[in-house]
Amino acid sequence: MKFINKKRKSVNLSPPSLLALGFLSFIIMGTILLRLPISHHGQIGWIEAFFTATSAVTITGLSVVTVGDAYTLFGKAVVMLLIQCGGLGFMTFAILAVMSLSPKSGLKQQIMAQETIGQTSLYRVSFTIKGVFLYSIFFESIGTIILTLAWVEDYGFKQALMHAMFYSVSAFNNGGFSLFSDSVMSFSGQYLVTLTISLLYILGGIGFLVLMDIKRAQRWKKLSPNSKLVLSTIAGLNLFAFITIWILEANNPLTLAPMHFGDQMVNAWFHATVPRSSGFNSLDVASMSNPSILITMLLMFIGGGSLSTAGGIKVGTFIIVVLSVISFLRRSDELTVFNYSVPRQIVFKAMAVISINCMIIFIGFFSLLIFEPKQQFLDLLFESISAGCTVGLSRGITGDLQPISLVILCMLMFAGRLGPLTLAYLIATPKKSRVSHPSTEIQVG
Repeated sequence: MKFINKKRKSVNLSPPSLLALGFLSFIIMGTILLRLPISHHGQIGWIEAFFTATSAVTITGLSVVTVGDAYTLFGKAVVMLLIQCGGLGFMTFAILAVMSLSPKSGLKQQIMAQETIGQTSLYRVSFTIKGVFLYSIFFESIGTIILTLAWVEDYGFKQALMHAMFYSVSAFNNGGFSLFSDSVMSFSGQYLVTLTISLLYILGGIGFLVLMDIKRAQRWKKLSPNSKLVLSTIAGLNLFAFITIWILEANNPLTLAPMHFGDQMVNAWFHATVPRSSGFNSLDVASMSNPSILITMLLMFIGGGSLSTAGGIKVGTFIIVVLSVISFLRRSDELTVFNYSVPRQIVFKAMAVISINCMIIFIGFFSLLIFEPKQQFLDLLFESISAGCTVGLSRGITGDLQPISLVILCMLMFAGRLGPLTLAYLIATPKKSRVSHPSTEIQVG
């Protein structure tokens, strides 16, 4: 895209640059709005407002204050609007990025660009964007109705409706923001609430193209290989995490042990699915066993589906790398998924995504270790992964961190949200070298 200044000089900005500027604009506006006296009850400074705005726009969910206590009704509305803009804005821009490629790009580059952001045909761009908004409005509306009915007796209709709207937007966009200091721990025994929130963030984390494919095909056999792979991987990860978390925490007196069988099952399911970007918690994360924390960090790193409201490296990236390793061990010359061959370029992209995310998290974690020597190693690692993968779970140290550490977390959240699209654009516009080099053998492993 080009912008013309007063001297009539054209300024070319790539889609990642436009996305970064757009998100920065939202963060700045959100910070200013949240700092206004009308937005809070007097305890919000610039760093708190900036951190909240960044976390909301990047749909992470980390917070240094309790949103329900620190912000007024206007402030809560601002946070909710930032979450919605951060979630839908990212997907919409990811689709529009295809259209901003140079007209001189060849057919091959355009095809690669389409595949990069989810195999979206150029003539279906407007249809896809419309679908993103319609699906969001539909699922958030259903969630609002259900949660309002669940809370109307406890809070009254008006307050129940406001709570329901906030949680529906936060859950579907995988924002993870809660109005209460204990997230949703106080609702751990209310199955309708926990299961509704769980369903919302799972649907938001699947990916809009997969949801559209499900509506179009209506049968498993007619789904695209990408949709089948994403759905089967998500189902497998959820089932594995559900069983593992339940077994590991069943005898933990600080988490599942005091609960009866039904509560254990529902809360084990909630925590098994929540780490893949939503940020809510019905169990005290700081009280969980170390093996459970390790599983949680792995799930946070994986994240949800591509072109979704979830963060992480994405389930497609994860399963492609796993299948590539299996294919290599079997000495197979070709990687296949549901009888379709996967191009090597996709495998390289998956490895690049994982490498970049690891590098971002490592730099952030290393910085936190320097500035927070009194904090526990595991707590800082957990916080770094949660921020870098835009999840929002915490072991309770966010509010105790120094301002410089909060800025580092903001940078992690920002980089974690922008990273995948930046890489996608770079891959969508490759530059081939005219020089051919001789091959050589490099020892690995």
